[in-house]
Amino acid sequence: MNTAFLMNSLWVMVGAVLVILMIGGFILLETGSTRMKNAGHIAGKTILTFSIGSLVFWAVGYGLIFGKGNALIGFSDFFYSGYDVKSLSLSGAVFFLFQLAFAGISLTIAFGGFAERAKLSAYLVFSVLFSIFVYPPIAHWIWGGGWLAEHGKQDFAGSTVVHLTGAMAALAATILLKPRIGKFNKDGSANNLEGHNQVFTALSVLLLWVGWFGFNAGSTLSVDKAFFGFVAVNTNLAAAAGTVAAMIISWIVNGKADVPMMLNGALAGLVAITASCAFVETWAAVVIGFVAGILVFYSIRFFERRQIDDPIFALSVHGTAGVWGTLSTGFFATKELATVGKPGLFYGGGLEQLGVQALGVFTSGAYAFFVSFAILFVMKVVMKGLRVTEEEEIIGLDMSEHGSYGYPELLRPGQKLNA
Repeated sequence: MNTAFLMNSLWVMVGAVLVILMIGGFILLETGSTRMKNAGHIAGKTILTFSIGSLVFWAVGYGLIFGKGNALIGFSDFFYSGYDVKSLSLSGAVFFLFQLAFAGISLTIAFGGFAERAKLSAYLVFSVLFSIFVYPPIAHWIWGGGWLAEHGKQDFAGSTVVHLTGAMAALAATILLKPRIGKFNKDGSANNLEGHNQVFTALSVLLLWVGWFGFNAGSTLSVDKAFFGFVAVNTNLAAAAGTVAAMIISWIVNGKADVPMMLNGALAGLVAITASCAFVETWAAVVIGFVAGILVFYSIRFFERRQIDDPIFALSVHGTAGVWGTLSTGFFATKELATVGKPGLFYGGGLEQLGVQALGVFTSGAYAFFVSFAILFVMKVVMKGLRVTEEEEIIGLDMSEHGSYGYPELLRPGQKLNA
């Protein structure tokens, strides 16, 4: 066993740990962005659903993505044993854990569309079905040697595979669940159901930002030439540019430097650079992040005006920014860095790679939305609804689903709570 094999395996293991720790960032993000009467529920269900997703990925998900099969799906390596050697340069078990972490992140993103109104049972069932029927086919098409990979689709660390997939599932959920009580008035205007802790959301963004170095730089799967450092620099620059852009546009339009919008700008920059972090120069990473910060501002307003209630802005941060990030390689991928596919429009590649990227966005996004919608629609019929009762929603899911509050000293049964 050579030194390169051990170093590569150790590096990717570090990346896997960082990505799994991002689950903690999502706990703080979703908890801080919602009301305290649901805080314990959100924290607990996130750990539970990641656990379910992990077991399903071990049983069938990994095989559906990376098993031997055809252009649409894999058919082998179910109930992964952990003993194989993925290649001469990397431990198979480490690669498995790294990919499991990505699947878990996509599932967590999807649940942003469920927040503050879905039954716990809906989370449990959808965790299983998403991890079999939604995420694996798209991941196989792009990362498992499927038909989009054959076309040269560029998605280095998952702007499409992870983020857009999760966002489209969230869109399906929020449409079927309908808005939270009190979110919209009869005239269609929106009320701001403010999250209870901006410190949580700021800390969550920092944790996610750091975890993203495992997400993107870890996707090099190698320490060769320390290329992961270049990927990390692009990742950091895009996040910084997204933060600044969202702050500027919110200040210009609203007259105030909105804190949640700044935080969403950082995440949008991270999501956008995820597809292109290994394929573009540093100046392009800044542009990609900056554009993502502006797009997320207008995307949030767009969905709210259409009475789509997205409590943690998954559709904008992961969906809109995921689309832009995927398309961006069709503009900015360089001849030297485009190890997958072809150079972008600005580097002499013409429209070919941009067309492949657009095809990937459309097919993957449509598949994730319609399959998720169908699954959730059937669940709604079979389970006699996905949503808790009005009384349970007003009380809060901490008490109605678990029998205790996440903040027991602040909230008591019978206390009047914000609807």
